[in-house]
Amino acid sequence: MSKLGGLSKTAENYKIIEVPENHKKVLDRHLIPGGFVGHEEVDSPWVPFGDNAAIRHLAFDVRQNWYGNVLWIKSPGVIGTHKHRGQVLMMCLEGSVRYLEYDWVAKPGDFISETPGQAHTLVTDHPQGVKLFGWMQGANEFYDDTGKFIETLDVWWFINHYETYCRENKLPINKQLYR
Repeated sequence: MSKLGGLSKTAENYKIIEVPENHKKVLDRHLIPGGFVGHEEVDSPWVPFGDNAAIRHLAFDVRQNWYGNVLWIKSPGVIGTHKHRGQVLMMCLEGSVRYLEYDWVAKPGDFISETPGQAHTLVTDHPQGVKLFGWMQGANEFYDDTGKFIETLDVWWFINHYETYCRENKLPINKQLYR
């Protein structure tokens, strides 16, 4: 039997353990329970993002301007030049991706960390495109090919993107996405 986490090797020995909590009443009043978003489209549909991409929204945290999603660029293509004003953590799930400004190519299982303030242009040359899980904080500023500012995307933009698509397509809005 493993002592880590009180788990045994056999499923019949699993049970919920009541853990002492000094502030149980406070937690009971204010704790936001964890969420679950399944893999079905009803839990979170693929929302178009331009002509060759879609976003599957997974989480919105309006208090800290965090949002999580899967970006799917469906075939070779580009997400225009943008600058993050917060941290970005990404994992390549399928295909491959690179930035014009860097000398690496991310493949499935590769991890990408971006710091605030850097401008870059995301490109996939893979025949099947790329799927990227991303956990992002803050605003993304998008620029055209002359460096002129186009638009800011933040948690509010992503919420609007998701909810507008759901309303237009008569899909339920999944409250599990909001934290």
